Amino acid sequence: MQGWHPREYELCVDLYARHGVDLARQPLLDVGSVCRRQGSAEAERIVSLLNNLGLNRLHLYGSKTLGLARFAPRIESSDSMAWSFAARYQPRLRSCLHLGHCGNCRRYALRWRSRLPASLAAQRADATVS
Repeated sequence: MQGWHPREYELCVDLYARHGVDLARQPLLDVGSVCRRQGSAEAERIVSLLNNLGLNRLHLYGSKTLGLARFAPRIESSDSMAWSFAARYQPRLRSCLHLGHCGNCRRYALRWRSRLPASLAAQRADATVS
């Protein structure tokens, strides 16, 4: 699933339907171009649009943490290279024996992931106060 404007995602769904593919019956629907969104509200509009079309098992590529704080309960999964980008500019973890930064390091990725739920909760709380 690709698009830029929400309407383009809707047209993509229509295109699949015209060719006999019921996207709601698919085990997972990949949603691209989310990583290029600077505003998480725009990504949230796309998620809402797809949910309203009955598409609830979504995988988003490149979701920002701010976006996940807004719509994580309404998607199945997401991925991001934010952890890798951050690791390139941080000192290597003391427990790591590899050379160079941890930008491709499983240990760093798992550590990043383990902290994500608390980060999302804090961002949701901040959004509620604002």
